[in-house]
Amino acid sequence: MNDLFAEHHSDAPLAERLRPRSLSEVIGQAHLLAAGKPLEMAFRSRQLHSMILWGPPGVGKTTLARLMADAFDADFMALSAVFSGVKEIREAVARAELTRARNGRRTILFVDEVHRFNKAQQDAFLPYVEGGLLTFVGATTENPSFEVNSALLSRAAVYVLQPLSAEEIGQLLERARAQVLPDHEFDDDARARLVGLADGDARRLLNHLEQIATAASTAGVTTIDGAFVDTTVAQSLRRFDKGGDAFYDQISALHKAVRGSSPDAALYWFCRMLDGGADPRYLARRIVRMAWEDIGLADPRAARIALDAAETFERLGSPEGELALAEALLYLAMAAKSNAAYLAYNAARSFIAADGSRPVPVHLRNAPTRLMKNLGYGKDYRYAHDQTDAYAAGENYFPDGMPAVEWYRPVERGLEIRIGEKLAQLRELDRRAKEKQHTKQKQEKNDQHDQHDQHDKHEK
Repeated sequence: MNDLFAEHHSDAPLAERLRPRSLSEVIGQAHLLAAGKPLEMAFRSRQLHSMILWGPPGVGKTTLARLMADAFDADFMALSAVFSGVKEIREAVARAELTRARNGRRTILFVDEVHRFNKAQQDAFLPYVEGGLLTFVGATTENPSFEVNSALLSRAAVYVLQPLSAEEIGQLLERARAQVLPDHEFDDDARARLVGLADGDARRLLNHLEQIATAASTAGVTTIDGAFVDTTVAQSLRRFDKGGDAFYDQISALHKAVRGSSPDAALYWFCRMLDGGADPRYLARRIVRMAWEDIGLADPRAARIALDAAETFERLGSPEGELALAEALLYLAMAAKSNAAYLAYNAARSFIAADGSRPVPVHLRNAPTRLMKNLGYGKDYRYAHDQTDAYAAGENYFPDGMPAVEWYRPVERGLEIRIGEKLAQLRELDRRAKEKQHTKQKQEKNDQHDQHDQHDKHEK
């Protein structure tokens, strides 16, 4: 959401001078602020409650907290988790107690970047939030499920704020231009570049406008075009935090685009991440992982191509080596897909983790010593290369008594079509061999029974 255009101190940054003074002036976050939506209803009903505002930079988290204080006639205190600790929390509590004792006013404690507080610091809020002394409003760019402890999270509603759309950024641009650059005209190219550079961040847009206003005044320019924007505004990176949600969201999108066989989308997210400053070596590692996890034996060449691309990047560096990574991505996106090996591996790991330590069957044990041979190690083992088609049909390679499993189930795509056919053929040979062995054992049992009967008759 956005920050309104209330004229505060003339020497304050533009984003602060144009901060919204009322809910109606806020741009964006209609899913929370439109009539009947959660925060609009809270403002209208004057039901103040603790909350966590989760969203990227420049979407209005601080603005919302300040507007709440005005709307609910509450004292407003702000802490930054970057610069504050338990000492500052205690001071805030003392001030809140004094405010309540003097005039009965409630206190909204706004904590910016609350995810940077450790567990002990977050716990320090709890007694005062529970007791009603503080209404806690935390702002975070990180997923609160991972970064905010469960005790605090259970006492606060979580509201997700979205980046401003291009249309909303354009609306903000026109408002700001009319107020701070009324004598300047922006052509369509300039507007498009500013909207793109803002990348959904209202504060970033206003900072860029402030730079342009200063440069235009110095140069005596009244018409702002795209070239002037490029010259004036430093080409800042798009919204991308190498350790935060934006990073993991984008790598997730890249992986899913490859898995979904969408080469153009794979290129889009790959270039977005490079543009945002991602380490190409990290991307190379993820590309190798995609080859093994999502393509597997459906196309074994994919893993080799991914590894070759990673090695090429190490040889050539950036930007030349990035082409190799892009080509590997395109191959992976269009390759036949199979996660059969991945699923089989995970299933086997899960079984082993829950199962006991079953002994190796005697016939599969090696027998390098006479004692081991005398104990039967290796007895009745059939050497596969000596069997028809180098396959010992019906042989058991699992521990005795282990339930039958079929973890690996090839898909009907790519090379795994052939692998599946071969596996089905081998399993049919096993079935026949076991059926033959069962018939043989049954016959031997009948023969033994007949011999026993004959022996009994002879004795009589």
